[in-house]
Amino acid sequence: MKLQGNDDSFQGSQGRAYLFNSVVNVGCGPAEERVLLTGLHAVADIYCECCKTTLGWKYEHAFESSQKYKEGKFIIELAHMIKENGWD
Repeated sequence: MKLQGNDDSFQGSQGRAYLFNSVVNVGCGPAEERVLLTGLHAVADIYCECCKTTLGWKYEHAFESSQKYKEGKFIIELAHMIKENGWD
């Protein structure tokens, strides 16, 4: 997975989250419109292909022009990350 630099100011449903350009071993559910802290977005829940745990979501469409940079990117909540190799 690639971490989008300095994007630790994201909020998931369970706390702090990170924005990723791409992810692996992740499935994607159907897109639905949700009102998030930054406005209306079309998002699809993403889940672990192995255990089926919901990890966050994928931004399919942002309705606010200032949020368009999120389209096609993924939010993964810190609560679902496993610490390896000493990162914080």
